[in-house]
Amino acid sequence: MKTQDFDYSLPPQLIAQHPCRERDQCRLLFLSRKTGEVRDYEFKDLVGLLSPGDRLVFNDTKVIPARLFCRKESGGKVELLLTEPESGGSWRALVRPGRGLRTGTRLRVESAPDIAIDIVAVHDDGTRTIKLDKGNNIAFSDVLKNHGVMALPHYIKRPADADDRETYQTIFAMTDGAIASPTAGLHFSVGIMEALSARGVETSHITLHVGVGTFKPVTAEDPSDHVMHDERYELTKETVNEISQTRKQGGRIIAVGTTAVRVLEHCAGEDGAVRPSQGRTNLLILPGYKFKAVDGMITNFHVPKSTLLMLVSAFAGRDRVLDAYNHAVREKYRFFSYGDAMLIL
Repeated sequence: MKTQDFDYSLPPQLIAQHPCRERDQCRLLFLSRKTGEVRDYEFKDLVGLLSPGDRLVFNDTKVIPARLFCRKESGGKVELLLTEPESGGSWRALVRPGRGLRTGTRLRVESAPDIAIDIVAVHDDGTRTIKLDKGNNIAFSDVLKNHGVMALPHYIKRPADADDRETYQTIFAMTDGAIASPTAGLHFSVGIMEALSARGVETSHITLHVGVGTFKPVTAEDPSDHVMHDERYELTKETVNEISQTRKQGGRIIAVGTTAVRVLEHCAGEDGAVRPSQGRTNLLILPGYKFKAVDGMITNFHVPKSTLLMLVSAFAGRDRVLDAYNHAVREKYRFFSYGDAMLIL
């Protein structure tokens, strides 16, 4: 198995630059794990494709506006992407450009020059630890709220705008911490959730704060050599009990997004039972992996040669997934974060 085995051809015009006009008006491609059958639907048709007693598991992480535009005291522009909080109110951050940004360098927020940010450590991976000057008397959460912007993926060829603060957020986002959205959840509207409830479909939540690994391409020839960044997660006792009850009653566990898949599989024993846990996971799921906790998946269409495409291929089979992607290209589905969705059962 090689990374090249997960490539496919995609016309650039199919990469969605904006969300669907309404959350539930995107398209939905159904793929059967057993037969490879592909069918075309609208996302609102999801309700009829699920059965009473099924359980959807959502990621309730909330995306923070983690990108900050700053200037060095010499006047040069610097872009910060805050990736994770550290102790004492400091944050780990990616910086661009990073050259010359040594420990002790002071930056000022471009839209609020009175806010000073100091680089207090430089790490081997090129990230920096940053801290607000004590004289600011303000928290990073407030700085991001007032001056940060959403960190849209690189393939969205436009600046993030004010609307992205809402459209790049799921309706059930509760826990601050992600720098990228669990995008399979973006398709769910209040109306869809009400229809699912009336259908008898249950819902649960996990938390996985999507981190910098989302932006890291697979460069190794053998994907098993790829190093996953670990991400913070939590699976509560309440969710575990809900999943256990669904299993006992014969319902299916359907993960909404690859992030929910990774948490459930990380926390599952060989018997398939999930157990409450919180911590960090760097689980890399490749073809050959034996799924223990997940019966179905809702996901978007993923970047070629990415760990996300490899995970989906592990779930449904590489050939079937790539055949389905080729079908989606022919039928002009919208791809990637703001694109259409796929249901695999």
